[in-house]
Amino acid sequence: MWSFTLLSVLGIALQALQVPVVTAQDGSISGPTSSSSAAGYSCDPSQCQLPNCNCASTSPPGGLSPSDVPQFVVFTADDAVQSYTLDSVNQFLAQRKNPNGCPIKMTYFTSLNYTNYTLVTDWYVAGNEIADHTMTHVGTPPADEINGNIIALNALAGIPLDAIQGFRAPYLNYTAQTLQLLADVDFTYDSSSASSIPVTDPGTDAYWPYTLDNGLANDCLTVEGICKGLPKIPGLWEIPMYAFFDDLGVDGPHLMDPWLDTANGASAVNDTATFEYMKNTFTAHYTGNRQPIGLYTHPIHLSTTYPGMINEYLDWVQMQQDVWIVSNEQLLAWVRNPVAVSDLDSFEPLKCPTPQVDPSLNICNGIPQNEAGLLEECDFPDFPFFTCYGCPQVEVSPENPNPPQQVPAGQQMRYRLPSNCSTPFWDPIAGSCLCQSSECAFTDNSRPIGPNGANLTGGGTGGDGFNASDSAPTPTYVNFNGASPVKLWSGSLVGMMSALAVGAFGAATGWVLVNV
Repeated sequence: MWSFTLLSVLGIALQALQVPVVTAQDGSISGPTSSSSAAGYSCDPSQCQLPNCNCASTSPPGGLSPSDVPQFVVFTADDAVQSYTLDSVNQFLAQRKNPNGCPIKMTYFTSLNYTNYTLVTDWYVAGNEIADHTMTHVGTPPADEINGNIIALNALAGIPLDAIQGFRAPYLNYTAQTLQLLADVDFTYDSSSASSIPVTDPGTDAYWPYTLDNGLANDCLTVEGICKGLPKIPGLWEIPMYAFFDDLGVDGPHLMDPWLDTANGASAVNDTATFEYMKNTFTAHYTGNRQPIGLYTHPIHLSTTYPGMINEYLDWVQMQQDVWIVSNEQLLAWVRNPVAVSDLDSFEPLKCPTPQVDPSLNICNGIPQNEAGLLEECDFPDFPFFTCYGCPQVEVSPENPNPPQQVPAGQQMRYRLPSNCSTPFWDPIAGSCLCQSSECAFTDNSRPIGPNGANLTGGGTGGDGFNASDSAPTPTYVNFNGASPVKLWSGSLVGMMSALAVGAFGAATGWVLVNV
């Protein structure tokens, strides 16, 4: 009831404020962004070897046969982290497991405007990857936008500095200089380029993740100063974003949020047509060299009931053998140390280590049952947020990503996460680490995968109506950590409008505020 009331209120408010809106095109492509001649790519695999160098290639890494390679489906989300956006993502992932019984992990490319830092902490402690998407969502970002994001996420969300490994440029707008900035501060990978030619095309640019020791091989037609051996940045990985293709083939690519696109040159969105081309593109990858495929989302364009077609697609995908839904971090861990599907039982990055923290402890650590009543509310007028790590005196900015801490009367300053303690075990109020030993910290909850074909599919599906007669679906909506949107975005009306109007209005209409 509350959400429907909010939608009505926000709709009236947006009309009264005459807020301009545009259709969502953040991260779309309309045709090939590269070609073999434009790439001019050359790499000697005898000189460029794993785990720290890899040539751009359509063949699986490590010389594995495609039949021995898992089919990875990468799930990512971009932009602000709010209770609304996590619930939107969670409706697709919470009920699913990989073949080893582990919950699905994904990558959230986080920008900071409208972000609720305590939810970033919770999402990370739940096992997901947090990556950099600049502080204020600017394309072709300067260094302070990239570096400030890392500093603020560490200070206010307790994300370890060495855990923030990846970057995606807002609007996918980047330059060779952007990539050099990433290398300068030791990022592991970028994921801003597009794979824009079908895997069935002899000139496909659907390369497995590769290092920039020999330059880029993607986006050679759209980004100046790259390809033909440039930029040479040894050790920096590129994880291309793999497009779907409709019946128009190379002229019908769909990259981010494909469910918002029209298919096959039509004038209106057709979920059935979208579902078909997504299955067809997956099948081309699966029956070919098994290059990864991705679901790249802006949760602001989703709701907890839309689009159900995504769950139906993932239901269908998980019926295929040897399919794993993963984060970029997990994908890259496998590419750097590829093992056959028969050996995945012992592959650590795909397991599910779970922090062992007494649920009765009162500690602000990213685990909801432990941190109840301990969060600090930072009631800034533009976008209020909660944090375990103490409110800053002023809002964070690229110029000042870690302002001095504001200490309420009668309280003490909270302690920021040190480098020698894991987030779920750090008590920022007491300034102590519950556990610094790997033996006491985490328990692996994965199950055996095999042998002889056992547990080769993920199971735990959850569609709700697209071909519903084919199976009995499980519930698709799980409210992440049980938090109420009202509680998480209390504060001023202006703050609530800033944080929620974008999500609720965008999901209801398929439109989004400019520059979100």
